[in-house]
Amino acid sequence: MDEILKVACKSPGVPEIFRSIQGEGRNSGRPRTFLRLSGCNLQCHWCDTPYTWNWEGTDWPHSDDRPGAPAKYSQEAETLALTFEDLATRVLELPAEGLVVTGGEPLVQMTALTRFIRHLKAQAPDLLIEIETNGTIAPDAELTTQVDLFMVSPKLENSANRPGSALRPAALQAFAKLPTAHFKFVAATPQDVERVAAIASEFAIPAERIYIMPLGTSSERLIRTGALLIDSVLSHGFNYSDRLHIHLFGDSRGT
Repeated sequence: MDEILKVACKSPGVPEIFRSIQGEGRNSGRPRTFLRLSGCNLQCHWCDTPYTWNWEGTDWPHSDDRPGAPAKYSQEAETLALTFEDLATRVLELPAEGLVVTGGEPLVQMTALTRFIRHLKAQAPDLLIEIETNGTIAPDAELTTQVDLFMVSPKLENSANRPGSALRPAALQAFAKLPTAHFKFVAATPQDVERVAAIASEFAIPAERIYIMPLGTSSERLIRTGALLIDSVLSHGFNYSDRLHIHLFGDSRGT
């Protein structure tokens, strides 16, 4: 049986594999190929990719919900099971310095993902591998040897996840010890930045490895929220991350 990964859809029947600039975090502005996987172990109420997890038949709330009309997605329609060979062909047809594996939460498929990266690197050994993760699942030893950058985005209380589900000490400790792990926190208020400072202190995460990103899916809101955050960001010596793809393309799939 061929090995597979579950991939999100850009449009019906089309996997979300695309080339763009990295809009967030440490490598913001750099050309990258993106592979969006399906499935997540969190349910952030402001998530901008709910089509990777907010399935029909669940009762998770989301900011897109309307009275009597919850915003839900068909898992069957929004997910494709693709073989490693098919995925590698699609990725390598979109050449870039690096591949960003995002989600959803990629590490819910860690065993298959590790095998896929090994398969891909056999064909493109110089390809940089970056994984965007919510920081709830510690990577195993084999995966850490294959990944050049973990962009870890632990979710604060503003995500409205179940208590204790989003910030998992063992996983955060594992990432904090990895020199290849940098951290990106979504913040809406200066109080959120103070919360990040407390997390950084608890897990001994250096300020230079932390990025504060404003909550928002429009240019107007990003600018407005960023202006509220920037003094707190500077006072703690953190980095500030915009969301360049939102300014360039809006809040849309495949960008």
